[in-house]
Formats: sequence, structure tokens, C-alpha cells
Amino acid sequence: MVVSSSASLSKMKVTLSALDTHESSFLPLVVIELAQDVKEETKEWLKARIITKKKDGGAQLLFRPLLNKYEKETLENQNLYLVGASKIRLLLGAEAVGLVKECSDNTMRAFTYGTRHNFKDFDDDNDDFLSMAERQFIIKHELENLRARDEKMIPGYPQAKLYPGKSLLRRLLTSGIVVQVFPLHDNEALKKLEDTWYTRFTLKFQPIDRIRGYFGETIALYFGFLEYFTFALIPMAIIGLPYYLFAWEDYDKYVIFASFNLIWSTVILEVWKRGCASMTYRWGTLVMKRKFEEPRPGYHGVLGINPVTGREEPLYPSYKRQLRIYLVSLPFVCLCLYFSLFVMMIYFDMEAWALGLHEDSGSEWTSILLYVPSIIYAIVIEIMNRLYRYAAEFLTSWENHRLESAYQNHLILKVLVFNFLNCFASLFYIAFVLRDMKLLRQSLATLLITSQILNQIVESLLPYWLQKKHHVRVKKKVEALKADIDATLYEQVVLEKEMGTYLGTFDDYLELFLQFGYVSLFSCVYPLAAAFAVLNNLTEVNSDALKMCRVFKRPFSEPSASIGVWQLAFETMSVISVVTNCALIGMSPQVNALFSESKTDLILIVVAVEHMLLALKFILAFAIPDKPRHIQMKLARLEFESLEALKQQEILAGLRGNSTLGPGARKEASASSEDAWYGPHRPLAQVGPEDVSIRPALPSGKDVVSLACVSKMQKQIRQHLSPCPSP
Repeated sequence: MVVSSSASLSKMKVTLSALDTHESSFLPLVVIELAQDVKEETKEWLKARIITKKKDGGAQLLFRPLLNKYEKETLENQNLYLVGASKIRLLLGAEAVGLVKECSDNTMRAFTYGTRHNFKDFDDDNDDFLSMAERQFIIKHELENLRARDEKMIPGYPQAKLYPGKSLLRRLLTSGIVVQVFPLHDNEALKKLEDTWYTRFTLKFQPIDRIRGYFGETIALYFGFLEYFTFALIPMAIIGLPYYLFAWEDYDKYVIFASFNLIWSTVILEVWKRGCASMTYRWGTLVMKRKFEEPRPGYHGVLGINPVTGREEPLYPSYKRQLRIYLVSLPFVCLCLYFSLFVMMIYFDMEAWALGLHEDSGSEWTSILLYVPSIIYAIVIEIMNRLYRYAAEFLTSWENHRLESAYQNHLILKVLVFNFLNCFASLFYIAFVLRDMKLLRQSLATLLITSQILNQIVESLLPYWLQKKHHVRVKKKVEALKADIDATLYEQVVLEKEMGTYLGTFDDYLELFLQFGYVSLFSCVYPLAAAFAVLNNLTEVNSDALKMCRVFKRPFSEPSASIGVWQLAFETMSVISVVTNCALIGMSPQVNALFSESKTDLILIVVAVEHMLLALKFILAFAIPDKPRHIQMKLARLEFESLEALKQQEILAGLRGNSTLGPGARKEASASSEDAWYGPHRPLAQVGPEDVSIRPALPSGKDVVSLACVSKMQKQIRQHLSPCPSP
């Protein structure tokens, strides 16, 4: 599976060398916007690097300006450039990034150009074998892997220093020479997706596979989880509704409901893992291997040799980063948490004032006024969460983490800690300090409903309204043009470049995480929380779909095999919910009446029940496999074939050692044949765990030694270990 033949590689090189990078007409996939004052020599240098052949250090892509010389004189001088690639170039790029596709024997294997006809739905005349999201991901990968060779600076900008191996695109972005790089929407495909997704408000399953084909796996997994979580909430909502008819103070009636909630929160998360594994295997991302992650764009330091990779790159001492974390970031986070608690106490003062006013007058107006402090506090919480998010991003960037994965982990930790305290501290205070269950229900309902309404307005409705206004202005401007241009493409590019940039699924998962907390932490006090969450999520699916299709720029596809660290966050929240619900039930008057003589016995029993429920949760988590049996068997089969291929590789290495070439000639031939397409390899001895990304990469022919000699015996071995069996 992982052995690539020299014949295949040789064919690839010949095909790649024959590609035309000067086509004037091609399907634009990606747009590059340059700053208005960029010098001409910089533009020519960038163009040359993009269209130059791979063996000469270029990306070998298609490149042209949006406007020609005459159109630039007629219209505003827009520094917008279109990037695309030929079909063969994209197929070769698919092998380079290691995309996994389904073979004719229904197995998922790494795509190779030499065995392309053995993959399902592949045809030389079929342009839909690679989805547009995959094609744009390939273009992004090639642009990001344009690296400095012997340049010391960006032409025309002496202050923009370069060093060998530095990503040119990242340097151009951080220098402000390139304003943005974004993929274009496919209006026809987008319209078809919208028709099956959100334009008709009906209760139906989302077209997850179509979403994945258009936006990629990361976005599809979010919408898949949102849909799954919404359906998983329905049993909780149905069971919780009858409890609303009972007296709120009869907490013993909620023991069964709370127990069901605890089991439910464990089962749904474990079942999601299984469904997620089935989806990602079908998409090919579950069989991805981890790959080395480049330093993130904002990473800086003194230029030196990385002892792990052997590459020249900025180096920053770890102790300096730790000092920044513990002496600046940690105290700042603690200060923000203290400020959050201070605001919470102001909220309780407002509650006391409103309650006193109501007791004095007893009017209908003052009864409505009782909800005002909670509404104001909910709005303040949302504002504080967003302000803190900006501060957390600045601090995490200032900490200067080398890898994007480390940056994201530290950012998520900061944001989750603050959001958890900011959203739930008042509820814990009411429950366990004030012990006012009526106020707890009121506060929980107000915080939940207000936060849901605010999120709908801020995240979707307001941006959509602003985008519609901008669209009207652009359309009037284009209609007023008398120039003979492709007005449709010009309008689309100008419109999309002004759209907001989608910053990822972080905020979307955070919203679901907080909603999960409202539903599970205090379920025995407010069973209606699940019903309100279901109603919100039914509209959330449509508003998020609208946001992705019409409000933000199309994001680049990113391969994902799971929802990542958010799975752990949800599981942690479910564990905390066990403790809170057991404590609330133990505090109920009915339970206390059973142990009126000894509070110690009550505490011991509550702790024992809590430990039993936690044990049950972990037993369920262990008993439910993360992957279905058939997926486990397929993954085991792929692992077995990989091990067999490694054995055969050793045999082939011995055969190559007995060839007529001298040792030096063999080494040079092997290195040149591989580097012509894949670039220089790094010794495995220089690889360390801190240089490995949590983002997966796919196995492909580039991971193994290519063959220099073709003999009859080698052909038999390659036929036996073909990446995809012939049908």
C-alpha cells in the first residue's frame, strides 16, 4: 500500500514537467489579494514563484490577474489575482497531500496517480473525482509550501527577511504584502447545497456528505455533531416536560430524572464517537497519519537550526515562554476571574433590590422587574466572554507557541476556564451558598434563553443584514460599469473579498458546550432546559448554515478525524454534572428529612451515590467501543498491509543494493528522483514528538523509498502490494 514504483514516479515526473502553467483561461479556485501599494517587482517575483515548475522551487499552478491592463484603467485598481490548476496537476497534488479515496474493492486507501484507475468513480473525463473543497485544499497546500531558497529578502522589501525553508506565503501575510488568501464559492454547487440544507424549514436530516464535499471535514463534523446533539436532547426534553407539572420543591421526584440525565450524558458522547468514526472512515480522514507541523505564522525568535528537524528556523527558548505563561498570562486570567466574580456580586445586589421593591409594592410591574437583573447579567456575561476572548487570543499569541496545535490548546484552556466560571459561577453560588432553588430556576432559565437569543442575533442575523447591504452596493456598482469585462466573476470576487472571515468552529462548539452545561449541571432543578435547547438548535442549524453560505467567506477545507479536544471538554462537563446533581438532591428538604438526626450519614450516602454513578459512567464509557467492529477490522487490515509492505521494502532495498549501480550513484539517483517532486526528505532520527501535529496527514507513496530498478521480481511484489487492488 505504501510502496511507490519508480515507473509510477517517473510517469508522474514526465506528466508534471509537461503541465502548462501559462493558460489564460482556467477555473479559478483561490483568490490572492495584494496590498494596493505593492511594488511591481514583488508582483512579478510572486507570479514567477507560483507558476515555476516544482523542480525549480515553484508551485506549478495557474495564475492570472482578475483584471487585465485595460480593465484596470477603467475600474478601480484591484490587486486581485486568481489561482487554479490543471486536472493532472490537481491529481498529482492529491497524491502529494495524501488524500484517501475509496477503491473499487470498497476499501479506503491513499490516492496515487499511478493507480488512479483503480479508484471508484475515477475517469479521465470525470472532473468531479476531486471535490472543489479538496481542490482548494491542494492549492492552499502548494501555496503554503512555496519556500525560500537562496533569497535573503522579498524583492522590493528589504525589511522582509527570508531564510532557506521559510514559507513565502506566511512571510507575505505577516509583512502585509498579501492581504488575504481565500477560496471562491461555486455558486451553482452552493445553490444546490442550500436547496437541500436550509432554504426550506423542514424537520429532516442535514446533507452531511454534501456539506463535507463543499466545506470539508471540519465543518461537516460540526454540523454532524450539532444535529446529533439536538436529536440526543429530545428524550431529555420529552421526559422533562411532565416534571414541569410537579411542585418544584419536591426534589425527590427528580432523582429518577437526574439519574437518567447522568447515564444519558455518558451514552450520547460514547455513541457519538462511534458515529464519528464511521463518518470519518467513509471520508478517508480516519486512516490519516499524523504529519509534521510547520511553525505557526506568528512564531518568532532567533534564527538557528532546529535540533529536531535539522531545518533552519526561528528558535525561542522554552523557559521564556513558560515565564510569560506563569508570570503574565496566569495572573491576568486570575484577575479576569476575580472581576467576573465581582460582577456576579453586583448582580446579586440588583436581585436583592428588585426583590425588595416587589415585596414592598407587590404590583404586576414589579413582578416583571424581577427578571430584569438576570437579563442584564446575561447580556453582561456575553459581552465579557467576547472581550475576554480577544484578550486571550492576544496573550496566547504573545506567549509565542511554535505549533498551531499548542496555540489552540492554550487558547481553548484559557477561554473554557473563564467561560465556565463566568456563566456558571452565579448558579453555583445560588445553589450551594444561598440555597434558593426558586432563584436558581429563574436565573438558569433567563441565562439560557437570553444567551441563545443573543447568539442568534450576533452570529447570524446581524452579519447577514450587513452583508445584504454590501451586496446591494456592489451590484449597483457593477451594473454601472460599461467596461467589457466578466462582470459575474468580478462581482463575485469583489463581493466575497469584503465578507467576514470565518475563524473556525471554536465559537460554535463553545456555544454547544455551554448549552450542554446548562442542560446537565442543574437538570434536577430545571428539567425544561433540554426543551429550550432543542428549540434553539432547530433554528441554530439553519442560522449557522446561512452564516456559512452567505455571511462569511468560504473557509479552506481542513481534514479532521474527530471533534478533537471538545470531546474531552464535553466528557469533563458530564463528570461535573454528576457531582452537582448529587449535591442538589442531597440538599433537598425531603432527603434531609430522612437524615434529620445525622447530617454526617447524609453526606456519606450522597458521596457514595456520587461515586457509584461516576463508576457507572466510566464502566459505560469502557463498555461502549469508540469504533464499530467493522471499522476496527478495516483499520486492522490496513495496519497489517502496512507492516507487510515494510517487510517487502526491506527485501527491495536488498535487491537494489545488488544492482549494477555504484553506491554513490544509487544514492544520488534515489535522492534526485524523490526530491524532484516531493522535495528533500528529513531523517527520521531528527523527528521528535513536539514536532508532530495533532492535525492528520495521509499515507502516500512519498513516505517510502522509491525504486530505482525495475525487475521481474520487483514487478510481482509491487503488483501484490498495489495501493489499490484492481477491480
